[in-house]
Amino acid sequence: MVLLKGRLIQRIQRTPSVVSFRVKPDTGIEFIPGQFLRVVFDESNIENKDMNKYLSFSSSPLRPYIEFTKRITDSAFSKKLFGLKINDQINFSGPFGQCVLKEDYKKIAFLTGGIGITPVVSMIDYICEKKMSIDTVLFYSNRTEDEIAFKPELDSFQNKNHNIKIFYTITDCFPKDNKCLYGFINKNMIYQKLTDFRERKIFVFGPGGMVTAMKNLCLEMGCDSRNLKTETFIGY
Repeated sequence: MVLLKGRLIQRIQRTPSVVSFRVKPDTGIEFIPGQFLRVVFDESNIENKDMNKYLSFSSSPLRPYIEFTKRITDSAFSKKLFGLKINDQINFSGPFGQCVLKEDYKKIAFLTGGIGITPVVSMIDYICEKKMSIDTVLFYSNRTEDEIAFKPELDSFQNKNHNIKIFYTITDCFPKDNKCLYGFINKNMIYQKLTDFRERKIFVFGPGGMVTAMKNLCLEMGCDSRNLKTETFIGY
């Protein structure tokens, strides 16, 4: 496998526990919004799952850099990643993944939580950059308000494109912002805020448990399984 190389050009603290890494690739890389890459720290053993991990692109392919985002953990991979300095080299491979945005979609929705927001940001960033008219609705769940990653960017996307609507949901406490909803994403929430959900392609991203729960929720509500686009986020 041929590894791609790039240089770290910026780190962005998204929340107290989430950081984005922007990389300038040495050569161009093409990907579709929604895809992911594999950051490789152990070149001698590409299948080393402890040191070579998959992370979603969290930027539009139209940007002059690639960006991926990681929640801070105590893993050896996290320690290596967060120890990188500006201009350090990063090796990666990809792109991977089939759960992607298609430009002929008319109506889409996202059900996601936590770090699962990363491929969604890539897609919505792309929609905004291309001034696309895709009717887009996002339900984004987090435990607390300070864990809402990319909130300034998501708010900006919503302000720039009237076809984009975002609902933040908070599960562990009543939100201070009255625009945020309280509780897990559920049937009542979707019935009230997304009456045409059966007409939409619905993307579900997040931890395995959430992906399964949201997929089952959609099927119980009568969604066509062919309209469900799911991918378990494997970059923890």
